[in-house]
Amino acid sequence: MSETLLEVRRLSQHIKLSDSWFSKASYLYAVDEVSFSLKAGETLGLVGESGCGKSTLARSILKLMEPSAGQILFKGQDITHYTGKQMVSLRKEMQIIFQDPMDSLNGRHTVGAILQEPFEIHQMGDAKQRRQWAEELLLKVGLPIEAMEKYPHEFSGGQKQRIGIARAIALKPKVIVCDEAVSALDMSVQAQIMNLLLSLQQEMQLALIFIAHDLSVVKHISDRVAVMYLGKIVELTSAQRLYERPLHPYSQALISAIPVADPRKRKARQVLQGDVPSAINRPQGCYFSSRCPKAIDKCKEQAPQLKTLANEAHLIACHLVDELE
Repeated sequence: MSETLLEVRRLSQHIKLSDSWFSKASYLYAVDEVSFSLKAGETLGLVGESGCGKSTLARSILKLMEPSAGQILFKGQDITHYTGKQMVSLRKEMQIIFQDPMDSLNGRHTVGAILQEPFEIHQMGDAKQRRQWAEELLLKVGLPIEAMEKYPHEFSGGQKQRIGIARAIALKPKVIVCDEAVSALDMSVQAQIMNLLLSLQQEMQLALIFIAHDLSVVKHISDRVAVMYLGKIVELTSAQRLYERPLHPYSQALISAIPVADPRKRKARQVLQGDVPSAINRPQGCYFSSRCPKAIDKCKEQAPQLKTLANEAHLIACHLVDELE
């Protein structure tokens, strides 16, 4: 049985928007009581519409944002209230790959300087060793050693993302968050980057949290998938089970939207009506009830809890769970 590296318990990120003598404080409920665990070598996919809280959840887990409530456990150790100094040593084991590598790579530094910086920050090796390690990282992600002397703007999007990956794996972390890491790339480059991630994961026993909009990409790379809606997880199960038989009405709508490559085959689309409710003025009851074609009165009055189905590693938050099985 693989070791549980990361455990998130009822994690929330409520962002204060206003508070004055003349108006009551209002909050953006970006993430609301999210719980899950992640094992060594496992990939957890996070999917959902834009604004559902996927990236905020990832940043809160890595403590790039301080969570409002809940717990984050890494290797059984509660790191929720760690200070910046306490987090420094953990940065070796928890890394992130951003969506836009050009924004995350310092354009004034050469690739060699960018890749050697993690070793300098953590005071590892001398100048010669750091350069050697940086060269090895470039080769590992499929780039030539000559790239050491070049600047980020001299590379294509896919090559820049490889540099971002090289920097993320430099300190041999245990957990990497891929925050829309392939969304800005074309299809052929996406496939190359995903194959690279899978290869590195197998070699280094990495645990990945893979955030993406493209559900076909998530299916290819994930062991389990969590579906998020308005800051909450509404369904969490194995990738195979979710794509073969999604149970939550929102998951069903997402899966039905995946295009089929064969023009002779047609899928029955489940088109959702209306817009996602405001994360500031959240509706009473189930947040999805205003768009759900199967909603009943109870859905508009009482929020469903994430429930484990009998004898299954399948969690779902829906009042109709008995009918959906």
